[in-house]
Amino acid sequence: MERVLGIGGYFLRAADPAALTSWYRDCLGLDADANGVWQQAVGPTVFATFESGTEYFGSRTQQSMLNFRVRDLDAMLAQLRAKGADVAAESQDMEGVGRFGWVTDPEGNRIELWQPV
Repeated sequence: MERVLGIGGYFLRAADPAALTSWYRDCLGLDADANGVWQQAVGPTVFATFESGTEYFGSRTQQSMLNFRVRDLDAMLAQLRAKGADVAAESQDMEGVGRFGWVTDPEGNRIELWQPV
């Protein structure tokens, strides 16, 4: 059986694609090239499904949530707050998995940040 090799892309609708691309670059350091290609660090990727009524993603209109691995969650959250980003007040520790925090991009998409154990 053929299998997928990994995530090949994640695509977002945006009222202002250039501004949203700049936000991801300037706030999260996602340095994609002119074609949107970004070379990510090697590491785990989680693929999980959730109940349709989950509030974990934020707005009920958001059908999926992007999760980025980070080296230092506290430093990333502080960096985002310093840039005026909409950072959730709470964070979460999950034993054996790591730490989680959340930010909402300028288009209203909730993003999870994960510092693996």
